[in-house]
Amino acid sequence: MSLLSVRLLLIVSLALCAASPRPRDPRIGKGSRQPMNNGWIAVHLEGTPSEIGYQHGALLHHEIAELQKVIALELERDTKKDWDFYRKAAEEILWPKVDQEYREELQGIVEALNKRRIRLDIWDIVALNGFLELGPYYVPYFDKLHGEKNPKPPVPERCSAFIATGSYTKDGKIVLGHNAWTGYLNGQRWNIVFDVVPAKGNAFIMDGLPGVIHSGDDFAINAAGLAITETTISNFSGFDPEGTPEFVRARKAMQYAESIDEFSAIMIEGNNGGYANNWLIGDNKTGEIASLELGLKNVTLRRTTDGYFSGSNYPVNEKLIAEETAFPVHDKSVSANARRIRWDQLLTAHKGQIDVAAGQSFLSDSIDSFTGKDDPNERTLCGRIDLSPRGMTGWIPPYGIGGAVQNKVADSAMISAMSFYGAIGPQCGPPFSAREHLAKYPDNRWATQYLRDLPARPWTRFQAAARP
Repeated sequence: MSLLSVRLLLIVSLALCAASPRPRDPRIGKGSRQPMNNGWIAVHLEGTPSEIGYQHGALLHHEIAELQKVIALELERDTKKDWDFYRKAAEEILWPKVDQEYREELQGIVEALNKRRIRLDIWDIVALNGFLELGPYYVPYFDKLHGEKNPKPPVPERCSAFIATGSYTKDGKIVLGHNAWTGYLNGQRWNIVFDVVPAKGNAFIMDGLPGVIHSGDDFAINAAGLAITETTISNFSGFDPEGTPEFVRARKAMQYAESIDEFSAIMIEGNNGGYANNWLIGDNKTGEIASLELGLKNVTLRRTTDGYFSGSNYPVNEKLIAEETAFPVHDKSVSANARRIRWDQLLTAHKGQIDVAAGQSFLSDSIDSFTGKDDPNERTLCGRIDLSPRGMTGWIPPYGIGGAVQNKVADSAMISAMSFYGAIGPQCGPPFSAREHLAKYPDNRWATQYLRDLPARPWTRFQAAARP
């Protein structure tokens, strides 16, 4: 064989070696990741807490590493506290109240990341899981406790949602829908569909963020027939450092609750006031729906088998409004109030006809109830804060880089099958262009490294691997 032939053979051999896929990590076990589908990443996790955690970290390690950088950037800019502050809070405030099961899952994530040379530790991952309660809730508590004058904007108005049953729906059974409002930096990464089969409790399917063990915007369906979502109570204040982290209670309720009463009990026990929400819950076994308004001091549970509940960040209980919020109840120009009015208009007008298609149309609705015009902005259910000439209270000035980043809807048949429709991106107005936004608002160029375009993607159906 000539020298040239030997060299060619060597080159071909090296090329084949380079092209060979890396051997599958045996510890991933039954975990799997599907190719991206219309912007979503579908991940299946199954096993013990440590196994689920390891699978999570292994299958989403690149996404977790990037999200941590994004969340650290947003928190540091918004609260003037560095990431070490949040790591310390994770260790001292959150970790002591984390159940052993979820400690093992979080540690599994860290182990998988470290094996892939991503140098995040347990406090980084706990802080990542708690970012929704640390920044807007713990920081004001901390600053007041320590006499720090660091005015924090009120809790922003996030998300729109509805749940209906009985005479309001086409088949008399449950229909629910939700769109997640958040900053586009983290929201563009809120594109994971987790299909989880834990060794204990109920299997569940939920949307979520990489590295986070609960949904975060909290759209989930479990094998016991519970369907769950929520919207934040805006302008809320209150935090109990002795309470259980919200991310622990939310995950536990999704995994173990089998009724509205059980879900409510888990969320109420040890309530720390962090990430205070109005939870919308449906029990597919009975057709009953509920609204759990969970403040720190005031809790209101409403339920019905014939009617609807909506969420757009407005508080309901008058005592909660007076004692725990600075909410402008009578200002119809405020996003939460304008959207509440629009929900009532739509849900009443569609009585007896609400189904999946109607739910999808609701989440794309661009009527501003305050002006009566078709004008996508922060007052419309479709959620275009970035298009608002007013900006929005609680979002980083001059204009919030955010709005509705994704949408979900399901009916009773889909709940039975542990399935839902999801659509990435705003469902009204023009697609979000990062380049155009940053050119128009140069003060937001701090976000350049991580900000992406956000086009509207088609509705896509997701199905849990293990059906009830």
